[in-house]
Amino acid sequence: MPRLSSGGINTIFLLDAGLSNFEAFTANAFFTAGMVIFEIPTGVVADTIGRRVSYLAGTVTLMVTTLLYVFLWQIEGPFWAWALVSILLGLGFTFFSGAVEAWLVDALDATGFTGSLEGVFGRGQIVTGIGMLTGSVLGGYVAQLTNLGVPFVMRAAVLVIMFVYAAFAMKDIGFAPKTSTGTIKEMKLITSASVEYGWRVPSVKWLMLSSPFTAGVSFYAFYALQPYLLELAGDPEAYGIAGITAALVAGAQICGGIAAPRIRGRFRLRTSALLFAVAISSVTLLLIGLFGNFWAVVVLVAMWGLLFAAASPIRQSYLNGMIPSQQRATILSFDSMLGSTGGVVSQPVLGRAADVYGYGTSYLFGAAISAGPAVYLPLPPTEERSR
Repeated sequence: MPRLSSGGINTIFLLDAGLSNFEAFTANAFFTAGMVIFEIPTGVVADTIGRRVSYLAGTVTLMVTTLLYVFLWQIEGPFWAWALVSILLGLGFTFFSGAVEAWLVDALDATGFTGSLEGVFGRGQIVTGIGMLTGSVLGGYVAQLTNLGVPFVMRAAVLVIMFVYAAFAMKDIGFAPKTSTGTIKEMKLITSASVEYGWRVPSVKWLMLSSPFTAGVSFYAFYALQPYLLELAGDPEAYGIAGITAALVAGAQICGGIAAPRIRGRFRLRTSALLFAVAISSVTLLLIGLFGNFWAVVVLVAMWGLLFAAASPIRQSYLNGMIPSQQRATILSFDSMLGSTGGVVSQPVLGRAADVYGYGTSYLFGAAISAGPAVYLPLPPTEERSR
């Protein structure tokens, strides 16, 4: 995802613009709210017009809204403006979610691929992690040497390059566009398909219900690390540390992509592997909140990132194996929408907890929420159809 050069300093950027923790994470919640609002409509675009068109629309939207972010930072804009631009940023990302994954799986099916999807998604995660690793370190130190706005301008420039390259190189392989019957009717069809291929399949329903707990907290857990580690380091302007934090998560993402097929092989069922990852990740977040030592938290962050990254390819493989091609992008978008819904609630709540009780305590609350799939939801079934 194209947040590579600036994701590591996003929270610091918002705080530097004059927002409180509550306002900064509420702005992030508006971003995830934008993803909730636009996930299904942009999924319709991907499943009717094409995955390539959806990708190109995403790059343009993100480029414009990124530059608006920089403008608001320069003028220390009012909170309502941050909320509006954050919603539009969410729109940009929804053009990618579902569409890119569906584009990949369609192409694999069309070319007769018979291997393991975990390996494919794991390699994709490795590439993403390398990009995030490079961009995060670069973005953090560029901000330290110049100012916090420069990495965001760099991101806008990268998005322009991505648009030009994709316009010529990206093809919809294995996908035949269909005629749209109208957005409202298409959304009704998507809802029906989501129920048929998601809600009525017990283990898929468990995965979808778990998204608001795990994905919602992950938004806060990642972005709160930036100011939390600066606080533990005792230097609020050491932006390079924030970049290294994001790079640490990116490095864990690379290792997680490598480890995913091996972890999958340790469990008979994919859902069992995912349940294990959820439980251990929650414990890791709990320890991040309990330890007030910089280096201890750094190690725990690496562990948390590794678990989260290793679980993602397994989850992607399972969902894609259960979803028909014609509904793939929209149902994946529906699943992403549920995760974003959790982020809308958890980010301002945990941000407020950080304002009142401190970052450490907010991670304790986050651990309790992320344990939801393992504690509050019925266990996934013992039977599943895997690919």
